[in-house]
Amino acid sequence: MTYWAAAVVLVVVNAAAMAANLLLLPGNWMMVASLCLFLLAVGHPESGPDWSTLLVCAVLAAVGEIVELAAGSATAGRAGATRRSMLLSLIASFVLSVAGTFAIPVPVIGTVVGAVAGAAAGAYAGAWLGEAWAGRHPGQRDRIGRAAMTGRLLGMTIKIIIGAAIFVVQAVSLWL
Repeated sequence: MTYWAAAVVLVVVNAAAMAANLLLLPGNWMMVASLCLFLLAVGHPESGPDWSTLLVCAVLAAVGEIVELAAGSATAGRAGATRRSMLLSLIASFVLSVAGTFAIPVPVIGTVVGAVAGAAAGAYAGAWLGEAWAGRHPGQRDRIGRAAMTGRLLGMTIKIIIGAAIFVVQAVSLWL
Protein backbone atom coordinates (compact mmCIF):
# COMPACT_ATOMS: atom_id res chain seq x y z
CA MET A 1 0.00 0.00 0.00
CA THR A 2 1.37 3.41 -0.88
CA TYR A 3 2.03 6.03 1.78
CA TRP A 4 -0.80 8.37 0.77
CA ALA A 5 -3.35 5.59 0.36
CA ALA A 6 -2.47 4.37 3.85
CA ALA A 7 -2.65 7.98 5.10
CA VAL A 8 -6.19 8.36 3.75
CA VAL A 9 -7.22 5.11 5.43
CA LEU A 10 -5.61 6.32 8.69
CA VAL A 11 -7.54 9.61 8.62
CA VAL A 12 -10.84 7.87 7.83
CA VAL A 13 -10.35 5.29 10.59
CA ASN A 14 -9.39 8.03 13.04
CA ALA A 15 -12.51 10.02 12.14
CA ALA A 16 -14.58 6.93 12.94
CA ALA A 17 -12.65 6.54 16.20
CA MET A 18 -13.51 10.13 17.12
CA ALA A 19 -17.17 9.25 16.61
CA ALA A 20 -16.63 6.19 18.82
CA ASN A 21 -15.46 8.52 21.60
CA LEU A 22 -18.86 10.21 21.46
CA LEU A 23 -20.43 6.79 22.05
CA LEU A 24 -18.18 6.34 25.11
CA LEU A 25 -16.14 3.67 23.32
CA PRO A 26 -12.32 3.60 23.44
CA GLY A 27 -11.86 5.78 20.36
CA ASN A 28 -8.55 7.21 21.56
CA TRP A 29 -7.08 3.72 21.77
CA MET A 30 -8.52 2.91 18.35
CA MET A 31 -6.55 5.87 16.96
CA VAL A 32 -3.39 4.61 18.66
CA ALA A 33 -3.95 1.14 17.19
CA SER A 34 -4.64 2.54 13.72
CA LEU A 35 -1.39 4.53 13.80
CA CYS A 36 0.49 1.41 14.85
CA LEU A 37 -1.00 -0.50 11.91
CA PHE A 38 -0.17 2.43 9.61
CA LEU A 39 3.46 2.38 10.74
CA LEU A 40 3.69 -1.37 10.21
CA ALA A 41 2.09 -1.08 6.76
CA VAL A 42 4.24 1.74 5.38
CA GLY A 43 7.57 0.67 6.83
CA HIS A 44 10.08 3.46 7.40
CA PRO A 45 9.18 6.43 5.21
CA GLU A 46 11.54 9.42 5.19
CA SER A 47 8.84 11.71 6.57
CA GLY A 48 5.53 11.38 8.35
CA PRO A 49 4.63 9.84 11.68
CA ASP A 50 7.05 7.53 13.40
CA TRP A 51 7.17 5.45 16.57
CA SER A 52 7.72 8.54 18.72
CA THR A 53 4.43 9.92 17.35
CA LEU A 54 2.81 6.66 18.39
CA LEU A 55 4.27 7.01 21.88
CA VAL A 56 2.93 10.58 22.21
CA CYS A 57 -0.53 9.41 21.10
CA ALA A 58 -0.46 6.48 23.54
CA VAL A 59 0.47 8.77 26.43
CA LEU A 60 -2.35 11.15 25.48
CA ALA A 61 -4.82 8.24 25.31
CA ALA A 62 -3.72 7.01 28.74
CA VAL A 63 -4.12 10.49 30.21
CA GLY A 64 -7.60 10.70 28.68
CA GLU A 65 -8.63 7.39 30.26
CA ILE A 66 -7.26 8.34 33.67
CA VAL A 67 -8.98 11.72 33.63
CA GLU A 68 -12.29 10.24 32.51
CA LEU A 69 -12.15 7.53 35.14
CA ALA A 70 -11.03 9.76 37.98
CA ALA A 71 -13.05 12.91 37.32
CA GLY A 72 -16.42 11.61 38.52
CA SER A 73 -15.04 9.90 41.58
CA ALA A 74 -12.73 12.77 42.46
CA THR A 75 -15.51 15.34 42.19
CA ALA A 76 -17.84 13.20 44.28
CA GLY A 77 -15.03 12.53 46.76
CA ARG A 78 -14.46 16.26 47.22
CA ALA A 79 -18.18 16.58 47.91
CA GLY A 80 -17.81 14.00 50.72
CA ALA A 81 -18.86 10.78 48.96
CA THR A 82 -18.10 7.39 50.44
CA ARG A 83 -15.96 4.91 48.52
CA ARG A 84 -19.04 2.79 48.01
CA SER A 85 -20.81 5.73 46.36
CA MET A 86 -17.88 6.40 44.07
CA LEU A 87 -17.71 2.75 43.01
CA LEU A 88 -21.47 2.50 42.48
CA SER A 89 -21.36 5.74 40.53
CA LEU A 90 -18.70 4.36 38.21
CA ILE A 91 -20.52 1.06 37.67
CA ALA A 92 -23.95 2.64 37.16
CA SER A 93 -22.48 5.22 34.80
CA PHE A 94 -21.04 2.48 32.61
CA VAL A 95 -24.19 0.34 32.66
CA LEU A 96 -26.56 3.21 31.93
CA SER A 97 -24.33 4.62 29.19
CA VAL A 98 -24.52 1.27 27.40
CA ALA A 99 -28.29 1.12 27.96
CA GLY A 100 -28.63 4.73 26.82
CA THR A 101 -27.10 3.95 23.44
CA PHE A 102 -30.20 1.92 22.67
CA ALA A 103 -32.76 4.08 24.49
CA ILE A 104 -33.23 6.87 21.93
CA PRO A 105 -34.17 5.33 18.56
CA VAL A 106 -32.68 8.12 16.41
CA PRO A 107 -29.63 6.94 14.44
CA VAL A 108 -26.27 8.40 15.53
CA ILE A 109 -27.59 11.49 17.36
CA GLY A 110 -29.92 9.45 19.56
CA THR A 111 -27.14 7.01 20.29
CA VAL A 112 -24.73 9.76 21.34
CA VAL A 113 -27.33 11.61 23.42
CA GLY A 114 -28.47 8.36 25.01
CA ALA A 115 -24.92 7.29 25.89
CA VAL A 116 -23.99 10.66 27.41
CA ALA A 117 -27.29 11.04 29.25
CA GLY A 118 -27.06 7.46 30.49
CA ALA A 119 -23.53 8.00 31.77
CA ALA A 120 -24.54 11.20 33.57
CA ALA A 121 -27.69 9.65 35.04
CA GLY A 122 -25.77 6.56 36.09
CA ALA A 123 -23.11 8.62 37.84
CA TYR A 124 -25.80 10.52 39.74
CA ALA A 125 -27.88 7.43 40.56
CA GLY A 126 -24.92 5.33 41.68
CA ALA A 127 -23.62 8.04 43.99
CA TRP A 128 -27.11 8.74 45.31
CA LEU A 129 -27.72 5.04 46.04
CA GLY A 130 -24.33 4.67 47.69
CA GLU A 131 -25.04 7.60 49.97
CA ALA A 132 -28.52 6.26 50.77
CA TRP A 133 -26.91 2.94 51.66
CA ALA A 134 -24.55 4.82 53.97
CA GLY A 135 -27.54 6.45 55.68
CA ARG A 136 -26.95 10.03 54.55
CA HIS A 137 -29.87 12.44 54.43
CA PRO A 138 -31.47 13.30 51.04
CA GLY A 139 -29.76 16.70 50.73
CA GLN A 140 -26.32 15.12 51.01
CA ARG A 141 -27.29 12.37 48.57
CA ASP A 142 -28.42 14.91 46.02
CA ARG A 143 -25.31 17.11 46.41
CA ILE A 144 -22.95 14.15 46.06
CA GLY A 145 -24.95 12.71 43.14
CA ARG A 146 -24.77 16.03 41.30
CA ALA A 147 -21.03 16.22 41.97
CA ALA A 148 -20.52 12.71 40.55
CA MET A 149 -22.60 13.56 37.48
CA THR A 150 -20.75 16.82 36.89
CA GLY A 151 -17.40 15.10 37.26
CA ARG A 152 -18.40 12.34 34.85
CA LEU A 153 -19.49 14.84 32.21
CA LEU A 154 -16.29 16.83 32.71
CA GLY A 155 -14.19 13.67 32.38
CA MET A 156 -15.97 12.65 29.17
CA THR A 157 -15.49 16.13 27.73
CA ILE A 158 -11.77 16.14 28.52
CA LYS A 159 -11.35 12.68 27.00
CA ILE A 160 -13.05 13.83 23.79
CA ILE A 161 -10.80 16.92 23.66
CA ILE A 162 -7.75 14.70 24.12
CA GLY A 163 -9.08 12.48 21.33
CA ALA A 164 -9.25 15.53 19.07
CA ALA A 165 -5.64 16.31 19.99
CA ILE A 166 -4.60 12.76 19.05
CA PHE A 167 -6.42 13.13 15.73
CA VAL A 168 -4.65 16.43 15.00
CA VAL A 169 -1.22 15.11 16.03
CA GLN A 170 -1.58 12.16 13.67
CA ALA A 171 -3.02 14.19 10.78
CA VAL A 172 -0.35 16.89 11.02
CA SER A 173 2.43 14.31 11.32
CA LEU A 174 1.45 12.88 7.92
CA TRP A 175 2.82 16.03 6.25
CA LEU A 176 5.90 16.57 8.40
